[in-house]
Amino acid sequence: MFGFAGVIKLILSAFIILPVVSIIREGGYLIASHLLGASSSKVTVGCGPKVFNIGVFEVRRYYFMYSWCSYDSLKFDKKWAHIIIYSAPILSNIIVAIGVNALLAVDGIPMESFWTQFIFYAFYFVLFDFLPVYYPDGQPSNGRVIYDLIRHNKFPDFEKEGE
Repeated sequence: MFGFAGVIKLILSAFIILPVVSIIREGGYLIASHLLGASSSKVTVGCGPKVFNIGVFEVRRYYFMYSWCSYDSLKFDKKWAHIIIYSAPILSNIIVAIGVNALLAVDGIPMESFWTQFIFYAFYFVLFDFLPVYYPDGQPSNGRVIYDLIRHNKFPDFEKEGE
């Protein structure tokens, strides 16, 4: 039954766990793009008006909704480099989730309920990143970008409205 404890879990998930998992995901992009010589890398967390910047991180008012990583160009602008970059958020969430799970298995961290929620959302992101689909707005998943790069040797066509 969903009671007060469920409400607390929902609030923790929406306002703490999901943003942290998003930052880990975007961190995968950021690390991979830096290693491949990206210029002007930036991670944006949330949507709406900008609240503040901390280094390459930009935090927006609705920090618990949506996030993305952007960069201007790559030193190694090759198909393999883009495959690495679009695989990086999937791998970063898998690595962190497995690490947290290993710590739970050896009683290395407390608050099992919190961390199992964390692992759930990390793999939730992995699932929807990995599936080779187009989202309702036409944006490709990372799996779709990787598939199109390997199968068709091109990026899928997508342009955000207003750009």
